[in-house]
Order: sequence, then C-alpha cells, then structure tokens
Amino acid sequence: MVDICLVGIGKIAQDQHVPALSASEDWTLVATVSRAGSVDGVPAFTDFDAFLAGSDCPVISLCLPPVPRFDYAAKAIAAGRHVMLEKPPGATLAEVHALQAMADKAGVVLFASWHSRMAAGVAGAKAFLADKTIESLHITWREDVRKWHPGQEWVFEPGGMGVFDPGINALSILTEILPGPVFLREATLDFPENRDTPIAADLTFSGGVTADFDWRQTGPQTWGMKAVTDAGVMELADGGATLLLDGVRQDVGPNREYPALYDRMAALVQQGVSDVDLSPMVHVADALTLGRRNTVAAFEF
Repeated sequence: MVDICLVGIGKIAQDQHVPALSASEDWTLVATVSRAGSVDGVPAFTDFDAFLAGSDCPVISLCLPPVPRFDYAAKAIAAGRHVMLEKPPGATLAEVHALQAMADKAGVVLFASWHSRMAAGVAGAKAFLADKTIESLHITWREDVRKWHPGQEWVFEPGGMGVFDPGINALSILTEILPGPVFLREATLDFPENRDTPIAADLTFSGGVTADFDWRQTGPQTWGMKAVTDAGVMELADGGATLLLDGVRQDVGPNREYPALYDRMAALVQQGVSDVDLSPMVHVADALTLGRRNTVAAFEF
C-alpha cells in the first residue's frame, strides 16, 4: 500500500475521498492538512509547508477550492511528490499547464481527476456512441446549490466557476463519450446581481449538442443527457450512474466514482505517467468568454 496525504478536509473530502481511501487496498491515509477539518485516527496538520518538511509521504491529493490549489500543487511537486487534483484541476488553464510542465520536469505524476467520468454508465455510453452518427445530444444538469455547497461563498467568487462547478462534471462526461470533439457556438449565462459567477447557463455546441445547467433546482435533482443517433437513443441519468439504450436500462455494475479515481491514481503512480486532460475546462473557459450575460435576482444562501 502507498501512503497518501489528503489536503483540504471539507465536504467533498469527508463525503467521497475519505471513504474511498478507507476502502482501498492501494492506499493508506497517513496525514491530512486542513485549517479546520480532520479525520479520526489520522495525524492532522494545519500548515502544508510544515507537513512537507517533516514527511516523506509520496502522494498528495488536493481537495481545496480551485483558486488556492496551484500554490499547494506547485509546492508538492517541488518537493518531489505525486499530485492528484480534485476537479476542476485549477482556477485557470494556464496554471494547470504550468503544473504539468513542473511535474514533467520533476519526474512526478500529475492527475487531473474527473470523477463523473468514472460513473458506472459512462463506459457503456462511450462504446454505444463510438460508431454512431449523433443527430442531437442534450444535457440537463440541474441541482440545488444550497444542498451541495451549503454556505460555501467561494463558489460564487471569481475562480469558483458558479454553476460550472457541477456543470463541468457533465462536460467531463461529454468529452469522454463523444466519438469526436465539439466546440461552443453560443452561450447565455445568468448572473445573480450580487454574484461574480453564473447560477445558470444555456450552451449550444457544434454537432447538435446543447446543455442546460441550473443551480436553483429544489426537490429531485437532475443530472442526465440524451443522445439521439442514427441507430437508437442513448440516455445517461443519475450523473452517469444509469445507462439506458432505447429506453432499456443496462446492467453497468456498481457506481464507484471516487474509488475508481484512486484506482486510476494508483495505476498512474505505478506506471510513472501523468493524466492531465483539460478538455472539460476548455469548454467552461469558452463559455465564460463567449457567453451573453443576463443579470437575474440576487442569490443568498
């Protein structure tokens, strides 16, 4: 088993990363670094520099918000540690390219992880679409920000990405399952009058692909996409965990997104290769560049 340190013990770390590591046969969680959070029975640090100076732990998993993540990743790489980045991998494309160059020079592994790509139905959807002509594909990704990011003001601050924080999950699936690339043609973004990032977005891509993201949905949450092809209809639901072909639910096995991410990281470390695919983040950057801005009612948690 390989020692790993988890940095940033917030909601996503407690809900997903810690259980995945606890159940893994590849990893031993030997330390955490966080201003406030901790994991029972695991040595906790509040200062990352102090941790790096006093530990030879070879792998760092960063679960911090995107904006501070670059500095932590750069320090870890400089200290010769392999680094796994929670999605999105950074606040900007340029900084992730810089991290990749640093990792290559240092001879360490950098993994820009996309957990939704590991959802149980994604591989089957990719296989189905591989030899099909797609006539249309629509994404509906709507959830309640108050449920998933309670009181987390950073999601509406510059670099927080707003509704693209969950929307990038859909884009990570899209860029995984399509047999060829698409590009954004137009976008409409709804910005609350008191916020710096959008709360909703309508996107139109080439190739008949459209998307509807909204962070204001209460009640049942909607994470799905539907592709109409020349040889049938493919639907993904439940964030990619459920796959239907022509309305028939497929047997895709258990959904294990975060355990699968750590399986992938273990393989990358063993092989000594990095995996830094930024295609989902490119679409977000394009939307924020190309999008028409609408001002909507103020939002408060």
